[in-house]
Amino acid sequence: MNKRLLAIAAPLAPALLALLAACGSETSTPPPGQEAATGGDAPTASGPVLAGPPVHVLALGDSLFAGYNLGEGESYPAMLEEALRSRGINAAVSNAGVSGDTTQAGLQRLDFVLENESETPALAIVELGGNDLLRGLPPEQTRRNLDEILSKLDERGIPVLLMGMRAPPNLGADFVSAFDAIYPALAERHGAELVPFFLESVYDQPELIQPDRVHPTADGIEAIVAATLDEVVAALPEDARDQAQTE
Repeated sequence: MNKRLLAIAAPLAPALLALLAACGSETSTPPPGQEAATGGDAPTASGPVLAGPPVHVLALGDSLFAGYNLGEGESYPAMLEEALRSRGINAAVSNAGVSGDTTQAGLQRLDFVLENESETPALAIVELGGNDLLRGLPPEQTRRNLDEILSKLDERGIPVLLMGMRAPPNLGADFVSAFDAIYPALAERHGAELVPFFLESVYDQPELIQPDRVHPTADGIEAIVAATLDEVVAALPEDARDQAQTE
């Protein structure tokens, strides 16, 4: 982090610092084809054998999905897969999280990610924007990139659950107003489901944040999964939801 960003972050309470830097500037985006996630990205084979066809979910994000500094099976996509399976949904969640990714980086690799999926996802979960905040990128740039990501997914007929982020107040009222409006506006524009603030359940819980005061612990990820599971299930196609209802 450079001196300008340190000056921005220094006045923040740990909870807000976690929000500003939450998506991980620790590593640069690897080239397409390199392993994206740093922990627990592969679909798990454990758990009960479930009836019904597999439900393929794509998780496109940054270090909050990649599982920064977590063990195998402790990333959000890996824990989400377990939680969905516990609901009776035969889920396979593909982790396309890359630490350090901005919305632009996510957009640039989206086509490659989709072309290398084993099948068209039944749902795409999009979690990007925290690194745009960290770098002080204009909200209109973040909006444009996310809009194009959602448009690409629309073109392929892939439903979307958008994970919202919020700007910390020290960035100024105008910036906060412009940034915070991005996620609900795009969800409405594209008919996507929305989690208004992905970190809602942990941002003010320091015991659920790693010592870097940036990334959730495994317990923090578990709390986020618990807080967002209903929204994920609701965003799935009806036939996938029916798996849970008939168990």
